[in-house]
Order: sequence, then C-alpha cells, then structure tokens
Amino acid sequence: MNHRHRKVLHALFAHPLSANIDPKHVVSVFEELGAEVSHGGQGQIKVSLNGHTHGFHDTRHSLSKDEVGAMRKFLEQAGVDPARDYPL
Repeated sequence: MNHRHRKVLHALFAHPLSANIDPKHVVSVFEELGAEVSHGGQGQIKVSLNGHTHGFHDTRHSLSKDEVGAMRKFLEQAGVDPARDYPL
C-alpha cells in the first residue's frame, strides 16, 4: 500500500470524522485492501472484503460524515486496523 492510500485509510479512521475525502480515493483503498468493488445500478457501489459485504452511495462529491462513519464501521468489521496494519 503506497503512502497516498495509507493517508486516505487513516483519514477514514480519524477523530473527529473528516467529511473532506474523495470517494474515488476510497474506492482505490478498498481495491488495494483486496476488496471486490462493483458498481451497481441506481448510484450504488458494492464492496466485499474478508467475507463482509456492504453497499455505499456512489457519489462524485466529498463524502458526508455519515458515509465516512459507515465505511469506517465496515472496515472495522472486515478486520482492518490502519494503526496496526498500515502505520504512517
């Protein structure tokens, strides 16, 4: 995982929640983590990682705090810990 991907991953887990994250960069991080990402109909993306699957809103704008929180929860459930696995 390159430095840019690690920065985005750590931004997803930052306190307080950041709402200034580009969704294209998050999709790249999901793919770098080994997730299967598919673009479904009606503005949704489906992400499968380590046996966990979740659908997220596909947007071209910065993510909302609710979306960042949902992505953080999904990554935690999938066993991703950026501090342990991908230190800056």
